[in-house]
Amino acid sequence: MSIYGSPLLAASHRFFTRNGGVSTGAYASLNCSFTSDDPADVRENRARVAKAMGVDREKLLGCKQVHGIDVATVHKPWAEGDGPAADALVSNMPGLALGVITADCAPVLFYGDGVAGAAHAGWRGAVAGVLEATVAAMRALGATQIYAVIGPCIQQTSYEVGADLRDAVLAERRSAARFFTAGRPGHWWFDLPAYCLGRLEAAGVKAESLGFDTYALEQEFFSHRRRTLRGEPALGHQISVIRT
Repeated sequence: MSIYGSPLLAASHRFFTRNGGVSTGAYASLNCSFTSDDPADVRENRARVAKAMGVDREKLLGCKQVHGIDVATVHKPWAEGDGPAADALVSNMPGLALGVITADCAPVLFYGDGVAGAAHAGWRGAVAGVLEATVAAMRALGATQIYAVIGPCIQQTSYEVGADLRDAVLAERRSAARFFTAGRPGHWWFDLPAYCLGRLEAAGVKAESLGFDTYALEQEFFSHRRRTLRGEPALGHQISVIRT
């Protein structure tokens, strides 16, 4: 099982790759999304993740991600697969593992003053404010100095976008133009992790990005864009987890 982490976060955390599970075919092998794949395989994969995090499987919590800004504050575990519709989790309850699944979007793990957070930040959620909403929810639980790490996600050299995406980002704040580099006519290369870093730093969070490209590193990561460009019907998701 391959994992990544950062010394910036004082809490136990892992950015898991696609390797080390039991799923087969397009989902090989550590797919952690219940939206597809054999549910029994996903349960076993998540059990392996929970074991690696040092918690029972029922303490590994996730949410139904919708590319929005809602943040769930966790006071007690829920049944596996019954998480709320949200794109971030925060908690100060000891012994939980908060997870988000991604396949090019940015997984962002947070920690500060005994409060942990995990956020799923695609471009829509990042523009709408999911990172700032996560920070606000952590501060409501007593966190003052907050640290964050952006895990493996699509990097700028792999993320060509059209005018519609660029216009939507710039409509929210014109200063975001610095995160785009011109490409072929009518297209730009968008730096999603740098954009997320900029928003985190503006929110008073000390943050870093690991810099691993989910699109380019096929043996390590699932990628929605890679799947789409190839016309493949199935897609797995890797998980990123932080323990309270």
